[in-house]
Amino acid sequence: MKNYELVFVVKPNADEETKAAVLNKVKEVIATEGEVATVDTWGTKKLAYPIAKFTEGYYVLVNFKSGVDVPKEIDRNLKINENVIRHMIVVA
Repeated sequence: MKNYELVFVVKPNADEETKAAVLNKVKEVIATEGEVATVDTWGTKKLAYPIAKFTEGYYVLVNFKSGVDVPKEIDRNLKINENVIRHMIVVA
């Protein structure tokens, strides 16, 4: 199992339920073959450049351990989620 870091940015106008649903979906996918180490919610921050006409975003950092298939599944889920405007997964 490898250590990974995931940062994703949710639309700033999304309600709290939507933000929690995105995080819960990520946790569910990780739980299939790995474990969540830490979740750090950074909150709403200004973006370096506009993305889809948004100048702010709600940032969340998730550190986790898993096999190589889990990041692929997380990537697939976040790409199709309309509330996520950016995400990045790196090996820590």
